Amino acid sequence: MVTEYSETYFLSAGETNPEQELSLTLLTAKIIDIATAHANSLGIGNPVMAHLHAGWVLSRLTIEMMEYPHVNDTYTLTTWIESWNRHFSERAFMLTCNGRVMGYARSIWMVMDIEARRNIGLSHLTLPPEMISERPCPIARQMRHCPIVPLSTPMIPAGAIEATAPATPYTFKYCDLDSYRHVNTVRYVTMLLNQFTLADFDATLVDRLELSFLHETRYGMSVLLLRADTPATADAPDTYLSSFSLIRADTSEGLLFARLRRRPR
Repeated sequence: MVTEYSETYFLSAGETNPEQELSLTLLTAKIIDIATAHANSLGIGNPVMAHLHAGWVLSRLTIEMMEYPHVNDTYTLTTWIESWNRHFSERAFMLTCNGRVMGYARSIWMVMDIEARRNIGLSHLTLPPEMISERPCPIARQMRHCPIVPLSTPMIPAGAIEATAPATPYTFKYCDLDSYRHVNTVRYVTMLLNQFTLADFDATLVDRLELSFLHETRYGMSVLLLRADTPATADAPDTYLSSFSLIRADTSEGLLFARLRRRPR
């Protein structure tokens, strides 16, 4: 068993975004993959929980990048467990390429009963204390959620902000789902990125992404994606911050909160 677990990848042309960089969707998928591989190597992965009909699911994910690998680069992801308790586990990640640290990620994981669709905690798993790393993850944890209400809402509740664009409707389909039969994390990232134009990403890059999962999103569910852009400030004139709230179209129940921060290239 190893405290830190690494995997190295070659970035082919078919895996990049239009700017010929490692795409956020692929990075998200690789983060999930390496977390799964490390958990399996420690004997706390999904295979040991099959008899419980349970498996690991993401509760929060934060990615912060200074730069991205480019096409034909070879890059390495390293992961380690930051903390562990009876409710959830925190796991961190580091991406290096060409001898440089390009970014970090941190995440919170829980174990879900696939049949009951609820958190069953980690008490049924055993992790040796020495497998919790003392390596710090230098990026900040997520900020407080900020409720977003639709554009032109007559009365905005205290603490909420008004959307700055019309809501985007969507109904989740077959290819949006994963093996748990709920919406795959990568599909959420795709939905968020598609709210921007090609020109937006030619001019700016995403240097921080926050995802906070509130409730499961399932097949056939109709949703609304609300977006609120925050104006640049004197302290951060070149920072473009967009907050998102994904809500059920029929009940307005919150499903996902996200923030996406961009800066000029």
